Order: sequence, then C-alpha cells, then structure tokens
Amino acid sequence: MSSRALVMARIRRALADVPRTEAPSEVAVERTYLRRHGDRTPAETADLLAENLADYRAVVHRTDAAALPALIARLLTARNATTVVVPPGLPADWLSATEVRRVPDTAELTPHDLDAVSSVVTGCAVAIAETGTVVLDASPDQGRRRITLVPDHHICVIGVPVQVVDSVPEALERLDPSRPQTWISGPSATSDIELDRVEGVHGPRTLEVVLVTAANPPAEDAVFLTSRPHQAS
Repeated sequence: MSSRALVMARIRRALADVPRTEAPSEVAVERTYLRRHGDRTPAETADLLAENLADYRAVVHRTDAAALPALIARLLTARNATTVVVPPGLPADWLSATEVRRVPDTAELTPHDLDAVSSVVTGCAVAIAETGTVVLDASPDQGRRRITLVPDHHICVIGVPVQVVDSVPEALERLDPSRPQTWISGPSATSDIELDRVEGVHGPRTLEVVLVTAANPPAEDAVFLTSRPHQAS
C-alpha cells in the first residue's frame, strides 16, 4: 500500500461515523477556550500591542490622523526613500506631505521592480495585541501580498482602537478566510544554529508601525524600540 493510500484509509476510518452528505458548516464547533488573557481597556490593549511589536524589533510610532501625513513623510525622509509602493486604496492624504515618487501597485510590477523600490506604505486588516501581530488581507489599502514582502522598508498604519483586538480568536472573527492573509510579527528575520540573527531575508528588514489614535494623541511622536536579543523566528 502506498503512503497516500495509507493516509486516505486512516482518514476514512476516522470519518466512518460521519454521514457523507454532512457539510462542515452544519456542525457547530465548540469554542469554550479562553478568548483573551485579562481585562484591558482599549488604551491598555494599544499599549500591549506597541510593547509586543517593539519586542519583535518593529519600530512603533504613535500619532493622530492630522499629524499622520507629516509623520509618514518624516519616516520616508529618514530612510532616504526615493520611491514608495502605493496600494490602490491607500488614503491619498497619507502621502500628501511627501514628494517621494509613487509606484502604483499593479499587476505589471515584477519582483525585480519591487526590489528597486525604497519603501511601501499600507494599512492593515487587524492587529493583535497579545501576540504583537499585524494582519494584512490584500484589501485595497494593503495591496497585493508581494508588495509587503519584497521592499526593504514597510510602514504599516493601524487605527486605534478600531483595528486593534486583544487576541487571535478575536482577530479571526474579523477576517475573511477566503482572502489571502499575511501575518506579521516584527521585521523579517531568521537565525542559524549559532543564533546569529539576520534580518530582511524573506521580507522587509525594517517594519515601522504607526498607531493612529482617534482621540487624545500624545504630545509628541513616541517611539518604542527594544534592544533585547532574540532567538530564531
């Protein structure tokens, strides 16, 4: 018996008591597990997200909607960016304060083209505080998956508190399982057996996350960056 036949036989035995006409959607899945760990206010949830993102060596900024264009312009200038990939649904005012040349996210863009681009700016689908994770789902303000994998510098804008949840179960409830998803926890990194960390191997070397608060913004841009050594990811 081949390996495939053996696997399929085991699956059939496991499903022996399941009617052939039964669909997964017809059976309720018990979800009695803990949905979140502790009770937090929206502000505390945003603080936890910032802390965990920084722990993964992302750079976290806080601002409000009015100051967002100037902050993005400043971040692009600090990187000496000459080009930036722009998803088709990115709000126009986000880049209104910069003169960096826009590169539209189109099907014609090749990996070689993207490799020559300085930065990419996107929104996000949802952010998870407990894991320090940003989730993209290729919505118009995020663009095709590849534009956030090839450029070396990614600026991701997150609305606070509307796009921030405490836990993974809460995030999954907001996501469409039929859409392509990218889950990001910090910049791309890998380590060899001696724990020598190399960043930018299979994604952006630098991830900058901008938390845009709806009210009561801080007096000035606050940056969180951890220097704690990390192991393989």
